[in-house]
Amino acid sequence: MRPPTPAKPRDLTSGPVLKTLVLFSLPTLASNLLQSLNGSVNSIWVGRLLGEAALAATANANIIMFLTFAAVFGFGMAATVKMGQAFGASDTDQARRTFGTAMGFCLTLALIVAIAGWLASPALLQALGTPEQAYTLALSYLRVIFIAIPGSMATVMIAMGLRGSGDARTPFIFMALTVVLDIVLNPLLIAGIGPFPQLGIAGSALSTAIAGYVSLAGLVAYVYWRDLPLRLRGREIGYLIPRRAEMGYILGKGLPMGAQMLLVSSAGIVFIGLVNREGLLAAAAYSASLQLWTYLQMPAMAIGAGASAMAAQAIGAGKLDRLDQISRAGVSTNLVLTGVMTALLLLFDRAALVLFLGPESPAVALARHIQFLASWSFIIFGVTIVLFGTMRAGGVVYAPLIVLGIALFPARLGFYYALVGTLGQDALWLSFPFGSFVGVALAIVAYRRKGWRLKARAISPERAAEEVNTNGEAVGRFKPDI
Repeated sequence: MRPPTPAKPRDLTSGPVLKTLVLFSLPTLASNLLQSLNGSVNSIWVGRLLGEAALAATANANIIMFLTFAAVFGFGMAATVKMGQAFGASDTDQARRTFGTAMGFCLTLALIVAIAGWLASPALLQALGTPEQAYTLALSYLRVIFIAIPGSMATVMIAMGLRGSGDARTPFIFMALTVVLDIVLNPLLIAGIGPFPQLGIAGSALSTAIAGYVSLAGLVAYVYWRDLPLRLRGREIGYLIPRRAEMGYILGKGLPMGAQMLLVSSAGIVFIGLVNREGLLAAAAYSASLQLWTYLQMPAMAIGAGASAMAAQAIGAGKLDRLDQISRAGVSTNLVLTGVMTALLLLFDRAALVLFLGPESPAVALARHIQFLASWSFIIFGVTIVLFGTMRAGGVVYAPLIVLGIALFPARLGFYYALVGTLGQDALWLSFPFGSFVGVALAIVAYRRKGWRLKARAISPERAAEEVNTNGEAVGRFKPDI
């Protein structure tokens, strides 16, 4: 069977900007929603079946896992760009060479991280200041989750490669399979229902690992059954040995993307360490809040990716006057969608939080307090994501890195340390809106500078959209959105 012809890119340089942006962003929003739903349902099972300590344990473990994925995710993004360019040039062999190098390199890193993570799990949790009541649970959960890393990383790399070939449908199907298996297996392995052993919190981690490896096996089988462009056969198996020429591109382009994700995830680790100092109740309330904040980020992430892809095509077509139209459409859509979601969350916050913590949990009241102090900041944060989405389409890399670094560290942490003596625990939650205000102010200044427009160089819409995913905060995600 001949490999399918790569799909032609959709023309995003004509038609109504707002309508085009919204329609183009919807598939990304649906994909991110599905991935986050998986984490939320698993957290509900853990919180309701095992209690606040277990929920706090998963939050401590997940932020470590997000950091782990962030360390290699940028390399996958860079490989996706080069594969997309090769497919666009009808050079399937070059695309396979790039894919093989990226897969071999990232899997090697993933195996090293899995082994090192298993051994270092106690030290990692102690460094986070994990509450004593949650420490044993977090250790059991984290060690099993580290076993899942190689499979999860392989799945991510294949999914990104397929997207580079123009196939977004296949990754979505197998992501759905992973989600369904994980959701079904979680309560069975936690509580020991039927023939399944009662494993407690380790059962939740094991269900994630099983779902990931089953989905990976199905995805690989499907790639070879359909003879998709990324399949490696015969001498092509040797492409899995990283090659110097390919590694130069992957490292050169991947390190800046990975650096930003590391920045975001490291800020999350520092912050959860501060929350852990406040005790188990605060850790559990914050863990539940993180799950809800994942959804508040979704509109801005999807719109930012759409705006970035549209801007990349506009620059390539020489339609620079369209950039501000794209940004205005993205900002206004973010304000409406994220604003509506935030309002709904605050109206029905108790019902949502009870899903994770249970109706009798004393952490519910604190979680509601956190929501009212911090949730609305994601409306502002979304404006930053959209503006940088447009700028990245012109090859701007360092401004987003610098602005996010200032907003997440000097601004947010500076606010906390300056006012914790006056505000107490509330300094933690109010640091979110303060950091968001600083971030959006600096983003507007950077966006209004004309220099980046004059020097704008077209990059692929795929790369522009992928890089937007490095903006989002870790907020409860097991791994970055793909």
